[in-house]
Amino acid sequence: MTVDFLNSVIGGDMAAVDRVLRASLDSNVVMIRQVAEHIIGGGGKRLRPALLLLAARACGYDGRDHYTLAAAIEMIHTATLLHDDVVDDSKLRRGHATANTAFGNPASVLVGDFLYSRTFQLMVSVNRMRVLAIIADATNLIAEGEVMQLMHAGDAALDERAYFGVIERKTAKLFEAAGRLGAVLGEAPPAIEDALARYGMHLGTAFQIMDDVLDYSGDAGAIGKNLGDDLGEGKMTLPLIRALAVGNVDEAAVIRHAISGGGLTDFAPVVAALHRTGALFYARECAQAASDAAAACLAGLPASPAAATLLQLSTFAAHRTH
Repeated sequence: MTVDFLNSVIGGDMAAVDRVLRASLDSNVVMIRQVAEHIIGGGGKRLRPALLLLAARACGYDGRDHYTLAAAIEMIHTATLLHDDVVDDSKLRRGHATANTAFGNPASVLVGDFLYSRTFQLMVSVNRMRVLAIIADATNLIAEGEVMQLMHAGDAALDERAYFGVIERKTAKLFEAAGRLGAVLGEAPPAIEDALARYGMHLGTAFQIMDDVLDYSGDAGAIGKNLGDDLGEGKMTLPLIRALAVGNVDEAAVIRHAISGGGLTDFAPVVAALHRTGALFYARECAQAASDAAAACLAGLPASPAAATLLQLSTFAAHRTH
């Protein structure tokens, strides 16, 4: 399943967002332009800006500030990727060398900082205090999630509750902010605003769970990164948590060894344990439950192409292969 279905509804809007992004990345500092273009121009599904655009349309917004805020949301996401890849020492993203591999860690960190600061310039240009508060709060919680994930690196004792606490902050919060911002721009009533925010939270949760599933079962060429990266980084994701909970003694020992430092040397037996225990199927079911919860949040929206596309997007999140 691909995101091509977005083009017929917001293809023109996404092109406008891309123009804002590229204008915002302009700088007299050559390295800033090079690093930013390397990651922004490297593809990606851009689901977060798409969600903001669709939410705004579903709420009847007809201005242009949604382009600015969609670009701001994507720049926050891009900045987190730059910093994440440094922390994780990642080598491949979206099928290309990561920025830290191509330009070095210092450049990646500092250009990430540039993107954060440029994001706040974009937000100020919209001149709405509510918008500033939503994005500022989301950015702060994302940073908390990243620190929580770092704290749990190599921790095989991480349980499902703690896992969902991390991904709620690290991934789902920016989706939530995108849904809420679209509703705020469209001056939706509080019930619709909250529903679109919840939609974003559930959508982001489904998206992250599937990301964790694909790290063990995807096609490296399709997902654009090396399989087993999470394992190599000592990340205790939902498939591993489930396998550890229901697996036998030997499987539990393999998982604990991999997370505590064995890494990719244990990849094959870990994958075998995930399949035997049904852990990947279980995680997919959790992603589907989050997708269903997202879809239920749309019940109060009036019928429109944007609302229908939001429903398709919730399905995509739980069934994607890349």
